[in-house]
Amino acid sequence: MDLVDTTNQMGKGMLSIYERYNRVRISGYIQPQFQYTLQEGAETFAGGNFSPMSNNRFTLRRGRLRVDYAHLNKNNDPTSYFVFQFDGTERGVAIRDFWGRFYENKFRIFALTTGMFARPFGHEVNLSSANRESPERGRMSQLLMRTERDIGMMLTVTSRKSLSWSQKLKLDVGVFNGQGMSGTSEYDSHKDVIGRISLKPTRIHALGGATLSAAISGYAGGITSQSETVYKTRMKENAFRAVKDSSDSNYAKVLPRKYAGADFQIFFPNRTGKTEFRAEYVFGKQTATSGSSETPGVYPVSNGVKDPLYVRNFNGAYFYFLQHLGSLNHLFVLKYDWYDPNSKVSGNALTNTAGFSKADLRFDTVGMGYVYVANESLKFTLYYDLVRNEKSALKGFEKDVRDDVLTCRVQYSF
Repeated sequence: MDLVDTTNQMGKGMLSIYERYNRVRISGYIQPQFQYTLQEGAETFAGGNFSPMSNNRFTLRRGRLRVDYAHLNKNNDPTSYFVFQFDGTERGVAIRDFWGRFYENKFRIFALTTGMFARPFGHEVNLSSANRESPERGRMSQLLMRTERDIGMMLTVTSRKSLSWSQKLKLDVGVFNGQGMSGTSEYDSHKDVIGRISLKPTRIHALGGATLSAAISGYAGGITSQSETVYKTRMKENAFRAVKDSSDSNYAKVLPRKYAGADFQIFFPNRTGKTEFRAEYVFGKQTATSGSSETPGVYPVSNGVKDPLYVRNFNGAYFYFLQHLGSLNHLFVLKYDWYDPNSKVSGNALTNTAGFSKADLRFDTVGMGYVYVANESLKFTLYYDLVRNEKSALKGFEKDVRDDVLTCRVQYSF
């Protein structure tokens, strides 16, 4: 059945409940780590920026405690499922999941999820940090969907019988606040609609028994402008500029957060493990601020005045190559990702006088690592991020910034 998908935490929880006929499962993990970067105060997406006088640090990247509860009817069909998860580190304690799901059992097709949970967009956003081979998600995933989760409701349409090709498909459609966990409350009335249609892992005999999964995702959302001023990248005087628009009609206008993406995952089994390839591409329009392309968690304000919003066209992608080395305990990881927050302009056309900032810079990252799985409760990761920003005319970014990061991590789980 679709519920028992051991590639995610919910699937593992359901499998445990079904195997042992229990109603509750408690699980968790912690990730102590040491990191080193090339210069003090480096800005990084490998677990947050370094302090101004530090180029190395010990941190507790994540400390998760999760409780799953399933209610089954007399036929052992699930009727409801409940999850809550906390994250505790040296920076404090926060919630990560607080949601419930109920199922209809006449057709065994529909389920409705409500609460705080991961947005149904893309593959990497929904891949648990406990299972992901790279220490962090890519820059694009972090900026567009900080903390991955949001508050809302989602309808899932898929067969729990898995008897035919059509029952290999799954549709998730949800309505969410939009700002996610990066803000404490909804700051406008506009809701974001997110959808994903996916092919469940399917064996392809024509490819030597490879297993393929794939999906397309869409995000239709926006931010309601609370200012009359909006900036967009347009051609002016034979050059692209961040052009100011102060029309009265901009006030209360919904500015776009519209994304489209596609992803696939394929692995080939061999005698000692598997070889796996993953890829995902996303493009669209993003509304954010002058200094960042991250979706704002609270509406930006400076000195009591509402800041103008910036609308940019973006694109980004990531590619994984995973190879077991002689056994399932040893894994080589190679990852490449890029994120271009302003795809209309690049290089020396990026200048401060034209209204651009580091929020418009493209970054490319190559990650290489080794993962050793000692047992089901202990995992070691050695990983290096080689980060390159595009050379521009922006002050401080005329050449590549020294912000590579080495991560040494131990993960304990139960």
